[in-house]
Amino acid sequence: MTLRRPTGPRLALITTLLLVTTSARAQGSSEVSGVYADAHALYLDIHEHPELSAHETQTAAKLAGRLRQLGYDVTEHVGGTGIVAILKNGPGPTVMLRTELDALPVEEKTGLGYASKVRTKDDAGRDVPVMHACGHDVHMASLIGTAAILAQTKNTWNGTLMLVGQPAEETISGAKTMLEDGLLTRFPKPDAAVALHVGNRLPAGTVGIVPGTYDTNANSLRITIYGKGGHGSMPDTTVDPIVIAARTILALQTIVSREVKPGEMAVVTVGSLQAGTKNNIIPDQAVLGLTVRSYKPGVRKQVLAAIARITKAEAEASDAPREPLIEEFESTDSVYNDPALAERLRAPLESVLGKTHVVTDEPVAASEDFSFFVNQGIPGFYFDLGGANPEKLAEAKAAGTILPSNHSPLFAPDAEPAIKTGIAAEVALLRNLLQGSPADLRKSMTPAP
Repeated sequence: MTLRRPTGPRLALITTLLLVTTSARAQGSSEVSGVYADAHALYLDIHEHPELSAHETQTAAKLAGRLRQLGYDVTEHVGGTGIVAILKNGPGPTVMLRTELDALPVEEKTGLGYASKVRTKDDAGRDVPVMHACGHDVHMASLIGTAAILAQTKNTWNGTLMLVGQPAEETISGAKTMLEDGLLTRFPKPDAAVALHVGNRLPAGTVGIVPGTYDTNANSLRITIYGKGGHGSMPDTTVDPIVIAARTILALQTIVSREVKPGEMAVVTVGSLQAGTKNNIIPDQAVLGLTVRSYKPGVRKQVLAAIARITKAEAEASDAPREPLIEEFESTDSVYNDPALAERLRAPLESVLGKTHVVTDEPVAASEDFSFFVNQGIPGFYFDLGGANPEKLAEAKAAGTILPSNHSPLFAPDAEPAIKTGIAAEVALLRNLLQGSPADLRKSMTPAP
């Protein structure tokens, strides 16, 4: 094959594209460097002083104070501890950028110099440790850096920027409470919404795009199995709920393996079993805690029906005195990324990060409540932010192991490149969306079915 050197107009076009891309990356790098110190300081503070879901009072106050200093119109206590910050810049689209505020009841074991040592009482009155084991501290630091850049460069965009600090994502309740408190009536309804999530699946400096279904439907169930208590030496006088629970747990594992069509995504996990107080006492009830995940609504319905059927049947087979109580105490739909919007936003990400640092990723089995916003008719773009140290990630892959995941006491993203990439990506996305008119933006969306 003979390769011909481009000449004339073609060479001029290639040169122009290279100069534009290089200029965008250089500008992005310079802008991010200018705000990084403040963003990193917020990250260290929030990481060291985490707060549980729906109790993020100090976290919200820190974020709100910084946003006010940047010139945003900030409203606090939306849906509890949530905050909404508005920056208007003439006519144009309204675009929402969301971050989460809450941490988890996890004891940090990262060994970081700024590791959390916080302990507090949870809603049940138990003494628990607290840690930002899911990376929301990185998300908040990225948002504050993004907020600073866009406030300083209003000549690069037009419209209304809406920043949302959402509480209680970990209990998949914060988005719902903010909506119930008038998020879309007290404030402008967004024409599009953006959010990110850091993790160790991708190296820091990289982002992942998932067009369509991003994560799973999630249902949290509490199942109370009733028995008849008595002395452990006389099981014939009792109906043992622990035995019923054990049989139920094993039977539930056949739903995915024997009832769901092979190739369809479904997860049924029994994460807790609570029963009894002493080894020689048969209790009168046992309580199971389940998480159920799926991608498709039909599979979701099938699995939940199977759980109810099996649970009731196992109790009846053991002659339980009453039917089990099945309660759903948390649920959220899967997050759906508007495919056309996702493809539109690939270009600005590649422009600031480089093509090799923007990958097409796969849907994840996790879940979260950003879907509540999307389900209000707001086209959404939720993307992955790489958090893994590239060398450690390569070593883990070579050894056939994995780095600590979100929710692990060892989860520690490579903070500097992750935050800088998060800021650069968010700024590029928002500048792309905050152009022209709302009608222009809607034309780039996937038509509703």
